[in-house]
This record gives sequence, C-alpha cells and structure tokens, in this order.
Amino acid sequence: MFELRQYFLLFITATIWGSGFVAQKLGMSYISPFAFTFFRTLLGALFLIPVILFIKAHNKKHQIKPRTLNKRYLIIGSICCGFFLILSESLQQFGLVTADVNKASFITSLYMIFVPILGVFLGHRLSLKIIAAVIISCIGLYFFCIKNDVSFEQGDLLVLLCAIGFACHILVIAYFINHVDGVILSCGQFFCASFLGLIMMCLTGFPSAPALIKCIPALLYAGIMSNGIAYTLQIVAQRGINPTIASLILSLESVMGAVFGILFLSESIMSERELFGAALMFSAVILTQIKLRRTKQSE
Repeated sequence: MFELRQYFLLFITATIWGSGFVAQKLGMSYISPFAFTFFRTLLGALFLIPVILFIKAHNKKHQIKPRTLNKRYLIIGSICCGFFLILSESLQQFGLVTADVNKASFITSLYMIFVPILGVFLGHRLSLKIIAAVIISCIGLYFFCIKNDVSFEQGDLLVLLCAIGFACHILVIAYFINHVDGVILSCGQFFCASFLGLIMMCLTGFPSAPALIKCIPALLYAGIMSNGIAYTLQIVAQRGINPTIASLILSLESVMGAVFGILFLSESIMSERELFGAALMFSAVILTQIKLRRTKQSE
C-alpha cells in the first residue's frame, strides 16, 4: 500500500506538471525565462511557509513527534536541489522559445533514461524489467511526441541539457529525502533556486510592470501548483521509491500536458499514433508495478 500511495502521488505530480505547460507557454508571452523562473520559485517557497507552520502546529497539538531535522543535510540538500531545479527550469524555458512544444516534451522526458544511467555510477542496481520498462516508455514517448520533424536545433539542445539537469534533480532528491523532512527540503530548494534566479534576472534585465501584471495568472499557477504543490509531492513521494521508477511515472507529464493542451489551448485531439505512444508509456509504468508486487510475493 505504501508503494501504491507513492506511485499515486507521483502521478498527481506528473498531472500538475502537464497542466503547467499551459501556464509556461502563456507566461513566456510576457516576461523572460529567468524572470518567470525566479517568480515561480519564489512563489513556491512563500506558499510552503504557512503549510510548514500548519504541519508543525498540527503535530504539536496531536503530540506527534516530528522527524529529526538534520540541519547540515537540509542546507546542503536545499542548495543542491535548488541549483539543479533553477538550472533545469531555465534551460527548459529558454529551449521553449525556439523548440517545438511536442518535441521539447519528448526531449525533457528523456530524463527517465539519464536517471538509470547516472544512477549506475552512484551504485544503483537495475533489473531487466526496469530496463525493459524504460525502453518501452521511450518508444512510446517517441510515437507520442515526434511526428515528422526529427531535426535537432539549438532549442532542442537546451532542452536536452534540461533533461540531464532534471535527472540529477531526481537523484539528489532520492539521496537527501532519507535524511530530512520532504516539505522543508522543498521549501529550502525553492528559496535557493529563487535566489539564483534573482541574480540571473538582475543580470539580464527586469520585466516591465505591465508585462508582469499580465503574467500574474500564469505565474500564480506555475508557482503554487507546479512548484509549491507538485515539486513537494515529488519529494515526498520519492521516499522509499526507486528513482528510475519515479522518473518513468513523472515522464507521463508529457501525456498529461497534451491532454490539458486540448482542453485549454484548443490544440488538436490526439491521433492514433499519439494514443498508441501514450498506451506504451502507461504500460511501461504498469510493468514496473507488476515487477514490484511479484518480488514482494516471492519474498
């Protein structure tokens, strides 16, 4: 039940991130990538402060012993997570300026390949079923996102670097979540990321007041939903979960992004090719769950 709950939280995260593509696309019409990233991460941090205070008061009222806070791990973890978060989000924002959205979604979700590759160097073990699930999911992602154009442009390279950054972000979370509280770690990473984003925005220029006002709805959604809620759910849900399996579930954000694009941006309904690709991706996730259940029964 614990694993199923974690999988469900990761799927909710992917769903929120998918809807966040709509906010990102709209927000990029008004302000620069660094400005958008700075404000969304700052909003995410500010949103979590009352949440942390509420949890603290709730635990005190019901005499629930909170998890021991390791300040050293919290500080280092916040810096590491915040660095890879601001790096990945900025690269993605800049890539989306020129890259096709569908192709950018495909390349971004390739972090599910980089997670196991980088994980091997960190001593993570991979079963044949997980490797098969990654391959099936990648094939499904290709059918879902790539239509006719398979050329590689500058924006695509930035998004590819973004995928590597997100893979590092997932692996860093997988390490530090075993030592600190997930919600506090999430808040810490947002403050670190917003600080770095502020520096980059100061170097590249502030957005105008009229443009910022027009961007407020997109910033509120990306800051509160995609960052404050979704990234926190990701951190909490990754506790005790294989990071490769987590990356497979999170990669479903591309499918959910297409669904929300149809609902809110009047984009075309998914073709048979796209539905086939989405089915392969969901099948890959189911395959990892079957593997875990069988292993548990065999023990």
